[in-house]
Amino acid sequence: MLDPFFQWCSTTFKKLIALIVGLVMLVLAPFIAIYTFIKSAGLFLKILVLAMLLPLLFAYGNFVWHTLWIRGFDTQYTQKLNLTGDLVRAGEQVSSEGGGEDTKTCGNSRIVDVTAHLLDFNINQNKWISSMPQYKFGVFEVIDWDQTWIFDNKAAFQRGVHQSISRTAVELTDALGRVRGTSQINPDLKIAKGNIQFDQYTWYFNPFGSQPFGPTTPTPTYFRAALKSLDDYNKNLANCKATFDARADNLMQFLDRIAKDIGSTSASIKERAEQYNSGWFDTRADDIFMYAKGQLYGYYGILKATRADFSNVIESREIGDIWDNMEDHLLKAIELDPWIISNGKEDGMVMPTHLTTIGFYILRARSNLVEIRSVLDR
Repeated sequence: MLDPFFQWCSTTFKKLIALIVGLVMLVLAPFIAIYTFIKSAGLFLKILVLAMLLPLLFAYGNFVWHTLWIRGFDTQYTQKLNLTGDLVRAGEQVSSEGGGEDTKTCGNSRIVDVTAHLLDFNINQNKWISSMPQYKFGVFEVIDWDQTWIFDNKAAFQRGVHQSISRTAVELTDALGRVRGTSQINPDLKIAKGNIQFDQYTWYFNPFGSQPFGPTTPTPTYFRAALKSLDDYNKNLANCKATFDARADNLMQFLDRIAKDIGSTSASIKERAEQYNSGWFDTRADDIFMYAKGQLYGYYGILKATRADFSNVIESREIGDIWDNMEDHLLKAIELDPWIISNGKEDGMVMPTHLTTIGFYILRARSNLVEIRSVLDR
């Protein structure tokens, strides 16, 4: 009675082994060919070839080292950023007793603090993978890393985190950092927004076929410039020289944009889960999963910070309980850490469906965001 099941398991296992062996042989083929050539070559030619190969081996060794794991990943990272407690709200002006304009201080923005932290996490605590030439080159220009199970997950995670940063930078520049959206755009936020939205794949040199061709400024340099601009804005805000408009309608708009952003990711997950049920053999499922995880990792901290910056609105509208549920769903999503990411059928016995699992938490968090927005809109 169980013979068909055991036969299916045996066939699946053989296919998995064959796929792994084929991928390994594809990667090793150039090295085997080079080894065979060097073995039969003369001493001078051997030295010349080795001298040419050493930089390549070092470059790929460095690439592998930086893609093995995500440095500084911590699901509780917001606890280290002092987002709660007896803090002055963003833009709120406070004067010491008997003081005047010269002694007045203002609160900085915890949203900006977290956004800056996430930028630092992406480019300083970790190497920005997407612009590394080894990543762009793929497996000897035969296969993109995104088409494999290895060396692409960190890049997808970083791009997901960056998506949350980019969305937040737009809202800070266009709405939160202006009085009722009609005053002049803050120059620091404008610069930060432009640098954050720079192309994510640029290295020190653009190859043939790129515009412009030749030496250029790499992506991380633009992101670091954005980091400085965010810091300058927050310093000016703390000195009452900038604006943070913590009104209920601004909060409502910000949450609406976040809900739409993660809703787009949910749609991508749904499409992949419905059209491909290859289980462990789906080599694109890991990219979608890690992108979603990175995006939620960023929004988890940003929404924690939003709660601090808009604490008066959240308290007056009594939406703390819904907010707690939203944060809990985001936390459970970023805590998902499967060893091998699988895109199986929902009712599958052997291969799970990790895409659907993280998609469930995205939908729950989005539902909470929509509910909060509805309360704010009353």
